[in-house]
Amino acid sequence: MKIGIMGFGVVGGGVGELVATNAESIKRRCGEDVTIAKILDLRDFPDSPYKCFTKDFNDILNDEEIGVVAEVMGGINPAYQFTKQLLMSGKSVVTSNKELVAKHGTELLKIAAENNVSYLFEASVGGGIPIIRPLYTSLAANELTDIYGILNGTTNYILTQMIKEGATFEDALKGAQQKGYAEKDPTADIEGHDTCRKTAILASLAFGTYVDSEEVPCEGITKITLEDVKYAAKFGSVIKLLGITSRAENGVYAMVCPAILPGEHPLAGIDDVFNGIMVRGDGLGDVMFYGRGAGALPTASAVLSDIVDVVKHKGAGISLGWEPGKDGYLLDAETLPARFYLRLKGSADSFAGKPGYSVYTLDGEKYAGEFAVVTPEVTGQRLCEMIADKNELGSYDILGKIRLVAE
Repeated sequence: MKIGIMGFGVVGGGVGELVATNAESIKRRCGEDVTIAKILDLRDFPDSPYKCFTKDFNDILNDEEIGVVAEVMGGINPAYQFTKQLLMSGKSVVTSNKELVAKHGTELLKIAAENNVSYLFEASVGGGIPIIRPLYTSLAANELTDIYGILNGTTNYILTQMIKEGATFEDALKGAQQKGYAEKDPTADIEGHDTCRKTAILASLAFGTYVDSEEVPCEGITKITLEDVKYAAKFGSVIKLLGITSRAENGVYAMVCPAILPGEHPLAGIDDVFNGIMVRGDGLGDVMFYGRGAGALPTASAVLSDIVDVVKHKGAGISLGWEPGKDGYLLDAETLPARFYLRLKGSADSFAGKPGYSVYTLDGEKYAGEFAVVTPEVTGQRLCEMIADKNELGSYDILGKIRLVAE
């Protein structure tokens, strides 16, 4: 099988490297050789061992010998138009592009099915962690109910540095950029957008109906302080950025937010750039997926696994997808009950003996004018009412607010 690669950056280069170094094992799994026929990139690579570069997309589109194309360009344009044309021409496409899958996956999967080809995206969510394929194969017999995921290595590294090394958010971010874990513009990571797209893809696939990532409530980690980290440690917990989705009778809930996890939670010990995804189903309980969520070779490995799948199923598109979205399907996450951590400015005296609340303080004169509480279980809507009411929490300045996730 001859393949094409669109984009020869970090992931595209990784795909090329794995095709070359693992040629025999790939052939053993596929039953035939997999060779790269064309690589699309606007840059020149004079030192590359590959001599099949092109700057013209049509060289891939019109090559009848190319049966599958790896789209590792990123972004929406021109990846969307290129992918659409390839699928309509009868070529399968595999991708690591979570932005494209989250926005146009419904349409592209439909086009793939109509043309008896495959559109696969294992690398779009967990990098090298296998999660997409298990959701539609190994776990297909289960009624899935919840997915909790640490889905972004950059934010997990930053929070780990704050928790383990006492670094401020700003210093931890600079360190992540210096190590190449964070982009020069880290907005998509630290504001939660990357996690949000991945969460929407998981929700759509696990529960069978499209969830628009742009409608999912999303909060990043830019407001998390060292004080929050220290208070969480007081009650044996850690802070992680989670993508959460849960099935309900009349729809699904989905959200991205910083969350406080008890130390014994399966996701609490996942540190640095590693990702972890916990899937809960009615027949199997909890299943954990763990590994490197980013990087050239882990992500390229997931891309190549999709290529192998396509080659093995040559002539028959792999059935994968979800129903189009519908009004009211995504439910209001603020109606979900939870306990909340609040960091408050003022005196804790009024909370002494108050039913349902736990009160925490930090040692040192620096923290004399503040304290933290963990509330009873309330909905997000009710908490907003309490914060607005001067007779409840409204008399305090709110310095921080984080949802707690039970084990």
